[in-house]
Amino acid sequence: MIDMYPPIEPYDHGMLDVGDANHIYWEVCGAPDGKPAVVVHGGPGSGCSTSVRRRFDPERYRVVLFDQRGCGRSLPHASDPATDMGVNTTEHLIADMELLRAHLGIDRWLLHGGSWGSTLILAYAQRFPERVTEIVIPAVTMSRRSDIDWLYRGVGMFLPEAWERFRDHVPPAERDDLVGAYGRLVEDPDPAVREAATHEWVAWEDAVISHEATGQPGSYSNRPDAALLAFVRICAHYFSHGAFLEEGVLLREAPRLAGIPGVLIHGRLDLGGPLHVPWELAKVWPDAELVVIEDAGHTGSAQFSRAIQDALDRFAVT
Repeated sequence: MIDMYPPIEPYDHGMLDVGDANHIYWEVCGAPDGKPAVVVHGGPGSGCSTSVRRRFDPERYRVVLFDQRGCGRSLPHASDPATDMGVNTTEHLIADMELLRAHLGIDRWLLHGGSWGSTLILAYAQRFPERVTEIVIPAVTMSRRSDIDWLYRGVGMFLPEAWERFRDHVPPAERDDLVGAYGRLVEDPDPAVREAATHEWVAWEDAVISHEATGQPGSYSNRPDAALLAFVRICAHYFSHGAFLEEGVLLREAPRLAGIPGVLIHGRLDLGGPLHVPWELAKVWPDAELVVIEDAGHTGSAQFSRAIQDALDRFAVT
């Protein structure tokens, strides 16, 4: 593994009232007068990892981390079935990021995040390009319906046993829309139904990751019960609605990112997110550089991590 920066703790943190009875947790690390950067976590619903703090030079970056609606330390938590998912959409998350930026007095910031985080980054940057200095995205996805269908159906051709288990948890009449069916199961009033669907969902996610060259078992299921319930509920909510985005809009609107330097880092062996996704994006984003890591899947590798840190170090110069 690469040598990351030493562990650091936040020098400021809080809960931001973003409306709709939601409060999002945020924290700031590094240098108070450093270059602003925000970490946009994946999932959706994973919450922010403290380890990502170590990717940033603490003497040159002012690093903002936050938990998106319904997950991590944000409230109300999606593990509570009473939490209203109707006020948790991509549009809400974009607005939350802008509120947080203004709350912290930041004019412009670098955006960093992967997987679902890349979708939210692209949506935010296309809405507010004047607020973005650079973008660093590992494990690129645009969360199109075609991307979602690949992850929850198409890639099953490589993992037929695991995929059939995932499929067979859903009644036969609902199998044409597996993600939508799971979305209904995790909203069921019976907690046993919700729990069973949650565990089948993460068993499938684990299967996809663990069969990659550098994958590890339990990548998704190895989290506390409440975090697991929130993660699956939020994922199913977003993905059953096409990420609340017009199909293909992030690719069509990518020219709006002109003038924003970007680095797209993607593993050639990423089973859940094929390389053609960042390839298509890089062709229409004038200032994007695509870095393909030959030995990496979705969860990366030492070379993958090095590419991320190299990009962040390069952009640390203001």
